[in-house]
Amino acid sequence: MGLVVQKYGGSSVADAEGIKRVAKRIVEAKKNGHQVVVVVSAMGDTTDELIDLAEQVSPMPAGREFDMLLTAGERISMALLAMAIKNLGHEAQSFTGSQAGVITDSVHNKARIIDVTPGRIRTALDEGNIAIVAGFQGVSQDKKDITTLGRGGSDTTAVALAAALDAEVCEIYTDVDGVFTADPRVVPKAKKIDWIAFEDMLELAASGSKVLLHRCVEYARRYNIPIHVRSSFSGLQGTWVSSEPKQGVQQVEQAIISGVAHDTSEAKITVVGVPDKPGEAAVIFRTISDAQVNIDMIVQNVSAASTGLTDISFTLPKAEGRKAIDALEKNKDGIGFESLRYDDQIGKISLVGAGMKTNPGVTADFFTALSDAGVNIELISTSEIRISVVTRADDVNEAVRAVHTAFGLDSDSDEAVVYGGTGR
Repeated sequence: MGLVVQKYGGSSVADAEGIKRVAKRIVEAKKNGHQVVVVVSAMGDTTDELIDLAEQVSPMPAGREFDMLLTAGERISMALLAMAIKNLGHEAQSFTGSQAGVITDSVHNKARIIDVTPGRIRTALDEGNIAIVAGFQGVSQDKKDITTLGRGGSDTTAVALAAALDAEVCEIYTDVDGVFTADPRVVPKAKKIDWIAFEDMLELAASGSKVLLHRCVEYARRYNIPIHVRSSFSGLQGTWVSSEPKQGVQQVEQAIISGVAHDTSEAKITVVGVPDKPGEAAVIFRTISDAQVNIDMIVQNVSAASTGLTDISFTLPKAEGRKAIDALEKNKDGIGFESLRYDDQIGKISLVGAGMKTNPGVTADFFTALSDAGVNIELISTSEIRISVVTRADDVNEAVRAVHTAFGLDSDSDEAVVYGGTGR
């Protein structure tokens, strides 16, 4: 039996009973002959509560101290889980991200992993222990400060450790039974996917699917680490995410459409009255990049012949909207635009599937389904295996259900079960 990395989300360890249930599952894997490394998130809503507390104390907390605060949640989880495992008669040692050798850059609140040096984890495993690691955190390479990887960063911690330890599989335990063709909270008849390729999962994650973080899937593909997404509340087989179908997982032919994802966490900024000449877009997006803001979709209108001006619209996370607006306003003279428009009442719907490359009717069917549902489209973006549109936020749920049904993705069997309620 080989080494297994298991990751448990906040809903799985939300209370003492949940922690004890998770401990039993971990011990079972150990009894089956595996070496086990476990990555844990903070209990339940602990991280949100810590963020609220910080905002009550300081409206703009310093990044270093904010990271120091937020990492406390995972440290609580790892210690309690180690205690629960020891109570079942097995040895467990808990480690912070720093102690586990998770080395990051120095960008606080959304650091990226540079390297993993899991010497202490290997030693713990060689001594017959179960290793418990606090997810979501690391230590900066230069200043040795505690850093956090951004929301959902425990998934990335788990895959990075799996790669560094040459694990057989990285098991991501959540509160649903796997990856579904749509969010079960919005589409109760969504189907569970038995296997999905890294490429399709990357597009779903980038388009708003909350089961796996985009960076986690990206890391897994780079190091070819199979991911098994499953529920910590049941013993059912979950969804395998890998380069090739897992042996024994039924996969006759790759489906045309893998699923429908949606995202209501983005906003849209329109830069109005931009001179239509070479270099203007470069100045705009360099300004945004320098402000450390990530951009998703971009659309530039055709310039008006009479004015020689155009509008450029792009989407970005709502949480970074204020930062982007401030950066653009500061460079208004350098860019030469007339005004800015900000809209945070938008939603994105994405259709994902490798099969659409060879099926020309997919695009027409997608837009027909949206039209029949009375959904107006504001922006369109495509890749080889994805079509994304931006609509009004109020239309998102209806649009997702309409598209899901139009492509025959609705399940005829029992509705999908959401055990914990948060999807993580």
